[in-house]
Amino acid sequence: MADLSSPFSAALRAEAAALLEACRARKLRVVTAESCTGGLIAGLLTEIAGSSDVVDRGMVVYSNDAKAEQLGVPPDLIAAHGAVSEAVARAMAEGALRHAHAALSIAVTGIAGPGGGSPEKPVGLVHFASARRGGATVHERHVLPGDRAAIRMASVSIALDLLSGQLR
Repeated sequence: MADLSSPFSAALRAEAAALLEACRARKLRVVTAESCTGGLIAGLLTEIAGSSDVVDRGMVVYSNDAKAEQLGVPPDLIAAHGAVSEAVARAMAEGALRHAHAALSIAVTGIAGPGGGSPEKPVGLVHFASARRGGATVHERHVLPGDRAAIRMASVSIALDLLSGQLR
């Protein structure tokens, strides 16, 4: 039976709960830095009861100014590569760790549409980065199908997978 009080599927909630439990077992806290997902990742994680011992904070950095001011993403990096790029996603993930009391970060920047795309950066292009304090920053690039809602929800799922990969 669907939980009509949640915008997230049961499968996505279960995946989030498993991630939180894995982080809890390792005593790791998480921070999110979200652009095109607009806080959906933090929203999903905090929908799970007891998430406050794992989730440090979620930052919605939709504008380029917000990316620079809240995360320390250099404006010249955004100018050189565009907000939707590997370089900016990595800078967002690393900046989130610098501005939080967390050991893991996830950053998402993309073009959810329906407008805003170009031949070089089509609607559905999303860059993900996850940083681990004292470890590597990993990146994934995806071109996701569907409408705005589908692209954003698929991005949430990919973000959880990338965070989980940081625990291996």
